[in-house]
Amino acid sequence: GAAPPLPRRCPNSSLLRSVLYETAPGAPARPGTEPGCWEVRKRNSSEWCHFIRTNPDCQLEGGFLDYLNGVFCVFPARLLPLAVTLYACWLLYLFIILGVTAENLAFSLTSPLHGVTFLAFGNGAPDVFSAVVAFSDPRTAGLAIGAVFGAGVFVTTVVAGGIALVKPFTAASRPFLRDVIFYMVAVFLTFMVLYFGRITLGEALGYLGLYIFYVFTVVLCTWIHRRQRGDGLAPPEPWEPELLTDAEDRESLGTSSGDYGEEYRPLLPYQETSLRILAAALSPVDYRKWRRKPWYWRLFKVLKVPVELVLLLTVPVVDPDKEDLNWKRPLNCLHVVTSPLLCILTLKSGTYGLYQIQGVFPVWALVALVGTVAAVLVFSTTSNEEPPKYHCVFAFLGFLASAMWINAAATELVNILRTLGVIFQLSNTVLGLTLLAWGNSVGDTFSDLTMARQGYPRMAFSACFGGIIFNILVGVGLGCLLQMTSSQMVVKLEPDSLLVWILAGALGLSLVFSFVAVPAQCFQLGKAYGACLILYYLAFLCVALLTEFKVIRLAAS
Repeated sequence: GAAPPLPRRCPNSSLLRSVLYETAPGAPARPGTEPGCWEVRKRNSSEWCHFIRTNPDCQLEGGFLDYLNGVFCVFPARLLPLAVTLYACWLLYLFIILGVTAENLAFSLTSPLHGVTFLAFGNGAPDVFSAVVAFSDPRTAGLAIGAVFGAGVFVTTVVAGGIALVKPFTAASRPFLRDVIFYMVAVFLTFMVLYFGRITLGEALGYLGLYIFYVFTVVLCTWIHRRQRGDGLAPPEPWEPELLTDAEDRESLGTSSGDYGEEYRPLLPYQETSLRILAAALSPVDYRKWRRKPWYWRLFKVLKVPVELVLLLTVPVVDPDKEDLNWKRPLNCLHVVTSPLLCILTLKSGTYGLYQIQGVFPVWALVALVGTVAAVLVFSTTSNEEPPKYHCVFAFLGFLASAMWINAAATELVNILRTLGVIFQLSNTVLGLTLLAWGNSVGDTFSDLTMARQGYPRMAFSACFGGIIFNILVGVGLGCLLQMTSSQMVVKLEPDSLLVWILAGALGLSLVFSFVAVPAQCFQLGKAYGACLILYYLAFLCVALLTEFKVIRLAAS
């Protein structure tokens, strides 16, 4: 007779013990179950395609491209290196897409709202969306745990140590202690969840509640500090949250590259036509800036231009620092059509958008029709010179469109990482703590080090801890919360790999080291502290890789 239905468990094939899938690459299939997708490389190359198409474990959840089918069915076996090279290039470009879109999201939210929560959401959006997408499938949840812990170790050691090496400084005592204590509590909660092997609804909500309490604490501490100075409108200290914007990079965030400030405005009144406004707003390149930048900046800009152009077409940006709030009437009217269309076509990888009403009229066509009517109404009731009173609605439309772009890119990122894991026989956990953690952290690394070189090391150091608190609390809490149903209010987390405990232990140990060493140095951080942190990360990475390749293993009981 048929085997009884198996219970649904989340999270991970390589990280967590599951009755649905094999626990690690190379593990034998359990009796009565299909062999895991990692078994494909052990078979003859002539059987690869049939194995991939018939094995349920090889069916990727969501996404627009079937990467496993592509590498094992489209490319012949002798061209496997070419397929891996193309996938690696696409993986790097996905990180660029995530970085540019997250930058756009952070700017569109923080500029009008100046909120700590929205700033952290914009900066941590790639990490959180990657975690949520990875948690949605039991076979890829190890990527989430590996990325959350791996990014935490990387940022608190390599990035923090790099700041101390670049610019020795005196850390702000109270903000540092506050952030480290909150982060240690978050890591301890995650450790306990893994130890007990489950996370309940209350615990998932507790993660989100703890982050809300953290934001409240930051705001309260800032308010008290300003009250003590006797001026509630005093400029923030170097360690307090402050929005830093580069006026030269505004064109990549939806600001017209033709707007160069007061000195470039015509002396006589002049009204541009809607067509000229649209053409200027859709130009992602500032030619004045292009001529004075080095070749490597130009090369990277060429890679970003397609992404920036698509974002300009689909994501409205409201800029309160500009007199017209970045109101571009023809472009914003186009956004009324393209933004809802983007949302419906990226939701569940286009499943809802392609659905046909009564089997005749597709949903995307209905959304485009309604959006066109709304765009005509907006265009006919507004002017090019003055934004409408409801212009703030475009800020939230831009937030929604940016979030959908990031979600779509994160889904593709998780799927391609799982495919690379199958090809190279690597667990999701090690892919998460290396490639996914590095890719999501590279933007923060460069921005923090640049901030330190410009004379703001305390602000950069504070950002190391503030951002990853958001990532772990919202990433794990929201990721597991979305997997709960009315009939299943507990997500099973049963670690079955030594690498999990090495990750958790390494992150906790790095936090304890900083918590003890920084006050011991009277908060004066120099090159010795930075070198110790970087050496610590290298040692951790060696131990993690040796564990992954079974050089380090638990003794058999």
